[in-house]
Amino acid sequence: MPTPSTTRHPRRRLLTAALTTVALLATTAVSGCGGSADAGGTAQKLRIGYQRFGGLSLVKARNAAPDVEWSLFESGPALTEALKAGSIDIGQVGEAPPVFAAAGRIPFSIIGTSAPIPQGEAVLVKADRGYRSFADLKGRTVALNKGSNVHWLLVRLLEANHMTLKDIQVKYLKPAEGRPAFDGGQIDAWVIWDPYFALAEQPGVQVLADATGLASNREYVLAAPQALDKRSDEIRAFLQRYREVTDWGIAHPEERASTLAPELKIPQDVTTRALARSAKPLAPVTPAIGDELQAITDSFIALDLIPGPVDLRSRVDDRFSAVFQ
Repeated sequence: MPTPSTTRHPRRRLLTAALTTVALLATTAVSGCGGSADAGGTAQKLRIGYQRFGGLSLVKARNAAPDVEWSLFESGPALTEALKAGSIDIGQVGEAPPVFAAAGRIPFSIIGTSAPIPQGEAVLVKADRGYRSFADLKGRTVALNKGSNVHWLLVRLLEANHMTLKDIQVKYLKPAEGRPAFDGGQIDAWVIWDPYFALAEQPGVQVLADATGLASNREYVLAAPQALDKRSDEIRAFLQRYREVTDWGIAHPEERASTLAPELKIPQDVTTRALARSAKPLAPVTPAIGDELQAITDSFIALDLIPGPVDLRSRVDDRFSAVFQ
């Protein structure tokens, strides 16, 4: 566990700058393969929305899908807004964004998932504050990105510690806002995911809790209905490449880290540490996955965080399950 430090080392400055670069690059969607349609009026490329460090980042970094158009997003909620706007065909998010998107009546289907990644998200505090458990944060300010995977972790931590949202002061901050607020002591705890989590693991920072035993923290692949109707074969081919690259990365962790570090624009040792806990195999969607998502949805409705009713089970589409078997 990191120990307190009052000296701002050059390495810390480097990592802080790297985080800022990651966040700034992710605030605006960027295209990696030209325009949405080829010159001469040929068919539009399949449009993929991804986040820094998500499984799709490795596909992009290896140029394993040169025939698609890439768009980068800072968080899952921003990506689902792009689905709503019709600017992407497929996107990858955590477990809470589909819930908030469905509550917002955004059309999409859930076509793939991953193995659980509970160690890939955590509650961070300053070690010198003396917090020993999440219960110690009662009355304190806890920051997180609204509607992201860590929103569900917060709900589960509150339940596990017999607390409610009224017991803490919740501050909704995007990753680019959360890190300076955390470093500057403006918040008491930061609930965050990799790679921002790994970048923030500095001397004097304590991991108060992760999602182990509380939340699966799976990744989910979402697809726009129109793309499913008209481009099913292209989607299947892309998912096959996605599966192959993911399996390659798991089998070759050192090469995976050296490939992704330049893409993420963060140090390779930080990339390696984050990937060791957060890179998991893909998995098919099943009725059990639908039940898991519905339970999350029902909890958010009960807390008045989203309006109900919302049927997440009906969003599960298993037509591509053979790719992930």
